[in-house]
Amino acid sequence: MARYVVASVDDIGIGERKLVDVRGRPVVVFNINGEFFALLDRCPHQGGSLCAGKMTGLVEAGAVGEFKYSRHGEIVRCPWHGWEFDVRTGKSYCNPERLRVRQFPVTLEAGAQVVEGPFVAETFQVTVEDKYVVIEA
Repeated sequence: MARYVVASVDDIGIGERKLVDVRGRPVVVFNINGEFFALLDRCPHQGGSLCAGKMTGLVEAGAVGEFKYSRHGEIVRCPWHGWEFDVRTGKSYCNPERLRVRQFPVTLEAGAQVVEGPFVAETFQVTVEDKYVVIEA
């Protein structure tokens, strides 16, 4: 599988998200408490942008009148019709057996690993002389 550098860790703060383009596909990258997750930016229901959706948590009920709120900021709600998806897995909470958003694996890598590729750019000596930038070629 091909790998794509989409952002610096500092570009996506905790609790934030960033819409990126990966080979012509819109992908939204989420930062949940320092962990990064990526989902296709299309709700499988009718294609709404999940990047524009509200981040929420999970409400579970054990009995009538009892509920528990957990996983704050880990569920994204489609802005068009309110369908909810687990950011960690892409699983739907509307129809978990049939629906899910495509998830992409995310890794964090040191800049030197990413920047040092198999290609080498030609470099030139640069100096500043009397307020002029001079390149030696």
